[in-house]
Amino acid sequence: MQIPPGKKIVFLSDFHLGAPDHAISLAREKHIVRWLETIRHDAAEIFIVGDLFDFWYEYRTVVPKGFVRILGKLAELTDSGIPIRFFTGNHDMWMKGYFEQELNIPVYHEPQYFEWGGRRFLIGHGDGLGPGDHGYKFLKKIFRNPFCRWLFGLLPPAIGVGLANYFSRSSRAVTGQVDDQFLGEDKEWLICYCKEVLRTTPVDYFIFGHRHLPIDFSLPGGSRYINLGDWIRYDTYAEFDGLQLSLLSASKDKENKIVRK
Repeated sequence: MQIPPGKKIVFLSDFHLGAPDHAISLAREKHIVRWLETIRHDAAEIFIVGDLFDFWYEYRTVVPKGFVRILGKLAELTDSGIPIRFFTGNHDMWMKGYFEQELNIPVYHEPQYFEWGGRRFLIGHGDGLGPGDHGYKFLKKIFRNPFCRWLFGLLPPAIGVGLANYFSRSSRAVTGQVDDQFLGEDKEWLICYCKEVLRTTPVDYFIFGHRHLPIDFSLPGGSRYINLGDWIRYDTYAEFDGLQLSLLSASKDKENKIVRK
């Protein structure tokens, strides 16, 4: 695929809309919507790489309440001809057709390869990849099991959504203690995963979310691992113009918080 002159591919992730409460989430949602408007004339394509919502589950005829501004903006962008691709994260993995049917946004549940201008990308949310974290990997298999999803769908939305929100916030509280620390090359599980992939498959850029810390890390052979950070503390995103991939912040005073190695 080729990028039209003057256009860019934009990558962003981890909005966690709905957390920690309605007022703070709404302010963050409005901020993101305003920013999306500023890039609409430059964007050739937009990738949202997981955890757009802090929780999302699609019942047969019901979706979670709220988020009308972001959903409306995404629909407006796709209606205007800007393709958007969405990767499910660990907080919004239970999607089954709403984005495709209502917003014209394809949804991916596993990392995918893309290529622009001869540069190969591997893109995904990043949860469950790399060594360790066996407890979550086991839970992920349960959460993605069709029978388990069907059982959860039997719960009335008031109970199901309330229960899921509780566990979602508990999960974030546990991991939040190390989110803002770079753990070192040998302990960052996504860096370990990238190195493992590179043993058999050439990749120029690995783009992931989930980690919540914006990272631009040089890998063997000239490859790079980009973690997109989040829009809770960093307002970070990446853009590729066909030649250069840059990790940036929509809030310029926060760019010095990006980890570059």
